Amino acid sequence: MIPGTDRLVKADSAPVDVVGPIPYRMALTGGWIDQPFLSSLNPAPPGCMVVVGLEPIFRFMDRCGMATSTREVAHKLWPGGLPPRAPEQLMRELYRAENAGKAEPSGSQDMAGLLYPGVSRLDYDAAYEGGFFPAHIESNRDAAVASWLEKVIHLLPVAQRPIGYSPLGEKNLDPDWIQRLSQSGKDCFNAIAARNLQALGASMNACMQCWETLLPQVLRHPAITTDLAGILSYYQARYPGAMYSGCGGGYLYIVSEDPVPGTFQVKVRLR
Repeated sequence: MIPGTDRLVKADSAPVDVVGPIPYRMALTGGWIDQPFLSSLNPAPPGCMVVVGLEPIFRFMDRCGMATSTREVAHKLWPGGLPPRAPEQLMRELYRAENAGKAEPSGSQDMAGLLYPGVSRLDYDAAYEGGFFPAHIESNRDAAVASWLEKVIHLLPVAQRPIGYSPLGEKNLDPDWIQRLSQSGKDCFNAIAARNLQALGASMNACMQCWETLLPQVLRHPAITTDLAGILSYYQARYPGAMYSGCGGGYLYIVSEDPVPGTFQVKVRLR
């Protein structure tokens, strides 16, 4: 039963009148490589990151790294749901709509994640359109792979990022660490395709190391009152891997074949 209504919703259906028809997305490893200030310093392009299309079967919290602000723009553009056009075309249309007039545009991984079904590796190269759009997208829509990922990724709600918070106050843009960030995306995509739990967890842990090195305020900032680093360390020590859904907190993605107390799971969109 949806709270506040008298309508039952099947577990495999979306309560469209509450959540809306636009998909969600998870951003896994390699995040930030879609920003030219990083990709332009990558010594071995392209830089890779992984996004996963999600069915909108419930509402995610805002300010948690789930591309909810981009999703709201998409709802205004396409209130009836995604148009039957190529995802790349829709990605560019949504990017223009969200970033019109912005001095610091958001990355296109948000749009790609919402619009491409399955598990996708986005390859960014600053030599291609300035690094604002992927030079190549590799998508895996294998139902067995999606089913496996749904079982081993557990989401723990931790904390919304503070209003007005920015992770960009301190930058340590070391090219070697940017290359490591890119490699975490490649390793993550390959691990998911191979259904390799340990490799997936290792890629997520590696990505968090890169974030903490390149942009230290991802986890530590005067506006953040939650011990994000401590929580991350706790779960990384007890499970194969863990990483945050976004900067400043959000959800913690935990890799495990066994149940994780306090978590929930998602449904990968394949259509």
